[in-house]
Amino acid sequence: MTESYTYYLSISKAIADTEESQMFGKPCFKINKKAFVCFFEEEMVFKLTGDSHSEALSLDGSQLFDPSKKGRAMKEWVQVPFHYKDLWEGFAKSAFEYVVSKS
Repeated sequence: MTESYTYYLSISKAIADTEESQMFGKPCFKINKKAFVCFFEEEMVFKLTGDSHSEALSLDGSQLFDPSKKGRAMKEWVQVPFHYKDLWEGFAKSAFEYVVSKS
């Protein structure tokens, strides 16, 4: 298990009432059957909106999540590199709150 995956798990499991699952064949965590974070290419991906989305996307190396690599990025999902791991927990909480608010 890589350091980045271990970190992803520790953050995601610490959020109450979540369940481990899969999204596009990648590990993810869900709340109320809706994904709010996933793990892809040693990076954490977050479903975000508003200021959190803008902040995450402004980080050097961050990008919109495009799991197919065919230019079809998912506009609400931001892939954040491991070197920003200190910010991952905050983004995970924002993603959780966003998805819960839509349920």
